Amino acid sequence: MPSSAPSSNDSQRLSETPSVEPTSPTPPPVKWKLNLVLFVATIGTVFATGMQLAQPGHPQTLEAAQFTGALLSILVAHEFGHFVAARLHRVDASLPFFIPLPPPASPFGTMGAIIRMRSRIPTRSALLDIGASGPLAGLALAIPLYAWGVAHSTLIPLDSDGSQLGESLMLRALDHFFAPATPKGMDVLLHPVAFAAWGAMLITMLNLLPVSQLDGGHVAYALFGPRQDRFARNVHRAVLAFFFVSLGSFLFRDVRAGLGLHHFGHAVLNALVWFVWFELLAVLGSLAGERRNREDVGVGTRVFGVVSVVALALVGASYDKTLIWIAWAVVLAMVLVIERVRGVLRPHDLLDHPPTGAAPLGAGRKAIALLTLAMFALLFMPTPFEIAL
Repeated sequence: MPSSAPSSNDSQRLSETPSVEPTSPTPPPVKWKLNLVLFVATIGTVFATGMQLAQPGHPQTLEAAQFTGALLSILVAHEFGHFVAARLHRVDASLPFFIPLPPPASPFGTMGAIIRMRSRIPTRSALLDIGASGPLAGLALAIPLYAWGVAHSTLIPLDSDGSQLGESLMLRALDHFFAPATPKGMDVLLHPVAFAAWGAMLITMLNLLPVSQLDGGHVAYALFGPRQDRFARNVHRAVLAFFFVSLGSFLFRDVRAGLGLHHFGHAVLNALVWFVWFELLAVLGSLAGERRNREDVGVGTRVFGVVSVVALALVGASYDKTLIWIAWAVVLAMVLVIERVRGVLRPHDLLDHPPTGAAPLGAGRKAIALLTLAMFALLFMPTPFEIAL
C-alpha cells in the first residue's frame, strides 16, 4: 500500500498544481538494509504461521514452505507493482517495508507491507498507475495460485463447531471451476497455497476500499478528482453502518432459527472486523492526513477504544455473561460518541487525499481504474471469518 507524502503547502489549490507531469530528476538510490531485515523477519513469522496451520499427519515443513512461498510471492508482486510504477513516473519511493506479525497476532504471520512515497505524485495518470499496479499485479498471481491450490485441496467431514472462510463472487467462480465436488456432509480443506491466496485476496479487498490513501483511494481519486474526498467520507461511514447491518443479520438469523440471543457473542465476532476496519482507517487518516486536525481524537485513544471493544467481545463470547455484554455495549457507545464529538463522525478532512494534477485520465486509464475498483466488488467478503454455532 503506497502512502503519499504530505503537501508542503496546505493552502495550495488543486487548480494550481501542474496538469502535466513535470520533468523530475531521477529518484535517489533506494535504501534497502532495513527493508531486507524486515522481509527476512516476515519470512520467519509467515513460516511459523504455516507450521501452526499444517494438519496433523501432513508434511508440516512442506506445507509451511508452500504457504510462505505463495503468500510472500503475491505480496512481493503487489508491492513491487507499486514500486516499479513509481520509479517509472520518477516518484521517489522506498522499497516495501514488510510488517512481520507472529502468530497468533495475525492469521497470516504478517500485516502486509507499505511503500513510502517521499515526493508528490504529479499527475492523476501517475497516481492511477501507482495505485492500480499493486493490486492488479498481486491478483495476477493470487487468482491462478488459488485455482491450483483449491484443485489440490482435500475433503474432510463438515465440522459444525468449526469456522468458515469468507466467500466472494471471485472465489465462488474459482471454486465452481476448480474445487473438488463436495458431497453432503463434507467440506473442502484448503491446500496451503489456496489458503495463502485466499488471505492475499482478503487483504487486497480491504486495500481496494476507496478511502484515503488505500490503493482504492488512490485509484478513485485518479478517476474522480477532488470529489473523491467527499465520497471517501461516505464510504468510511458505510463501513461502520455495515458493521451494524452484519450484526443485525446474524442476530435475525438466530432469532428465526429459534436460538434467540444465546449466540450473541458469535454474531458480534462475525461482524466485528468492519468496526475494527472503520477505526483503523481513522487511525491511518490521522497518521497520513496532510492537514492534521489537532482537535481530532488521536491515534492512542482510537487504538485503546478498539482494543477494549475487541477484548470485551472475546471475553463475552467465551463466558457469555450478560454483564460483560452490557460493558461491551457501553464501551462501543462511548467510542462512537467520541467519534461524533471529536472524530470522524463529524465534518473532517482526515481522509482527504493529497492533491495532484488536474488533467483527467484518458479513456484507457479510465477503463483500468474502473476495472480495479470492480475488483473490490468481485473480492468483497461480507463476513471474512464466520464462527460456526
